[in-house]
Amino acid sequence: MSATGVGQLHASDRTRDLGPVRCDALLDAVHDLDEAAWTAKEYRQQSFNVHRSTQSIVLCFIDLDEWPSLAIARDVGWDQLGDSAEPVMEAIISRNYLSGGVVIRAMAVRLPAGARIAPHVDEHESLRLGHRIHLPLVTHPRVRFFIDGVPHRFEAGRAVEVNNQMSHSVMNDGPIDRVHFIFDYLPPDCLAGPALARSGLVR
Repeated sequence: MSATGVGQLHASDRTRDLGPVRCDALLDAVHDLDEAAWTAKEYRQQSFNVHRSTQSIVLCFIDLDEWPSLAIARDVGWDQLGDSAEPVMEAIISRNYLSGGVVIRAMAVRLPAGARIAPHVDEHESLRLGHRIHLPLVTHPRVRFFIDGVPHRFEAGRAVEVNNQMSHSVMNDGPIDRVHFIFDYLPPDCLAGPALARSGLVR
C-alpha cells in the first residue's frame, strides 16, 4: 500500500496507507471496557443488516435524517474512549489530510472470531464524500479484508484509508476477535456553502 498524496484516494485505489499510529492508550482503553459495553447499544447492527455480526461502541455519529446539515452527536462511547481516541484521530488527520474538516462518525468495532461481514458498498452521500479510515487495534493473520475481491491483511497500529465505494467484506478466520477503530473524516472542501451548516460539530 502506498500513499497517493495528501487527502487523495483515487477511484481506482483500494486502499491508502496512512502509516503507523501511536495508539497504546486507545488500545488500553478498549481492553478496559466491560464486556457489556459492546452490546449496550445495537442500533448499528439493527439498522444495517450487513453489520449484524459486529459489535460496536459509537463515539459520535451524524444524523442521516438531517443531511446535508451536519447534525453530529456524541454517544456514550465518547465518555468511554474519547480521551484516548481524539489524539489518535488528530494525529492521523494532521499527517494525511487538509485540516479544517469534520469527523462525522467514530466507533470501535469488534468482529468476533469466525464471523463475517458480507460484501457491500457504503452508499450514503456522507460516506461517499468522507474518508473512511480504519486503525486496526487487535487483529490476526487469518483476518482478511476484501476490497473489490482482493484480500488485504491490515497491520495492528497502522492506519489505512479504505475505498468504501468498492465492494468490501471481512472474514475473521482467526481465533481471536478483531477490533478496529473506524472514523469518517469530511474534508474542508466539502463544507463550503450553506447546505452544510456547521452546527454541533465534534471537531
